[in-house]
Amino acid sequence: MTINTQTRTPKCPYFANPTEEKTEERKCGGCAMQHIPYSVQLENKKKKLITEIGYSDIQVYSDSEWHYRNRMDMVFTPTGLGFREKGKWWRTVPVKQCVISNSKLNTLIIEINAFFGPEFDYFNVKSHEGTFKYAVIRTPQNDSSVSIVLNRQGERYDQAVEKVKEYAKISTANNVLITNMKAKSSQSYGEDFEIIKGSDMLEETILGKTFHYSCQGFFQNNSIMAEKMHAYVHELVKNYPTTEAHLLDLYSGVGAFGVINADLFSGMTTIEAFEGCTVAAKANIERNALTKKAEAICMDAKRLKQVKFPNKPLYVITDPPRSGMHQETIIQLKKLKPEVIIYISCNVEQLGKDLPKFTDYNIKSAALFDLFPQTNHMEGVVELVRSV
Repeated sequence: MTINTQTRTPKCPYFANPTEEKTEERKCGGCAMQHIPYSVQLENKKKKLITEIGYSDIQVYSDSEWHYRNRMDMVFTPTGLGFREKGKWWRTVPVKQCVISNSKLNTLIIEINAFFGPEFDYFNVKSHEGTFKYAVIRTPQNDSSVSIVLNRQGERYDQAVEKVKEYAKISTANNVLITNMKAKSSQSYGEDFEIIKGSDMLEETILGKTFHYSCQGFFQNNSIMAEKMHAYVHELVKNYPTTEAHLLDLYSGVGAFGVINADLFSGMTTIEAFEGCTVAAKANIERNALTKKAEAICMDAKRLKQVKFPNKPLYVITDPPRSGMHQETIIQLKKLKPEVIIYISCNVEQLGKDLPKFTDYNIKSAALFDLFPQTNHMEGVVELVRSV
């Protein structure tokens, strides 16, 4: 299918516009599509999804194209917070505001820049010297956190800790943490962290259900679109006779899909490989009063055959990482013969590779959710129904 190449003037002053001549000015390596009108971005994403899954009746869901993100992992630069330069990972682009971040997140960018200023010991990614590496800012609808990531091996580490403690006293964020990483690690999250203010857990509400998740863990970065996607999946499930059926929430994270849909089933199981997420899922099950009919299992999905499900019709909601579903998981799912599989994917190319493996299933519906405007990324939701 032909991709629309219509262009517009980007909104962000840090955007690396591919239609302009290259200059020495440093440009952000984040957004890739700001020079394309949003309606055209959606059109092109729809064409991409159709091409990958071979199904053309795609419903498209979107919301605001600006100020939607509730998480940013920002780099400490010599003059304040910023991002990596496009095409040059070792260089940084200081920014004052981010046009795809929500207003609360942008307020925290201003606050952090004003407090730490240019006099701090920023980390040099080439020499591996310096202390301040990242600021991970999260601003879901109900909460906020700032995790200052420090080089544990930095010569001025102790002074940096004291500086963060001073910041926590004036910060408008509900939670402030220090996350310790080694000099040569590029990660912005980890298990070695200290709570300076508040908690290490964040709260989000989706379709009337309350979820807690770790500041160090995954949760959707676009709250409004995440709720739209959950509402869509819930409506799909409601079309089936599920009162005597069992729900499997696979690659469940903190159990959002399972918890939101559990009331439609006689029982529900979440399966997630990361222990921290499973602990949160168990707490979310209790928090939403589902303890009598739901359980959370910490397990790699490729070991699915070890789980015994009740002798009832099975329905599956699966939301795997970008790498897709493990082959062993797919083999076992086919043996379990669920009535319906709702496959949610943040990598539609991998989705296109996985779907043909479910030879006994037909696509009943498909939808695109644009959780990531101004980028190439999207979420695809495919409803598979067993044909034999």
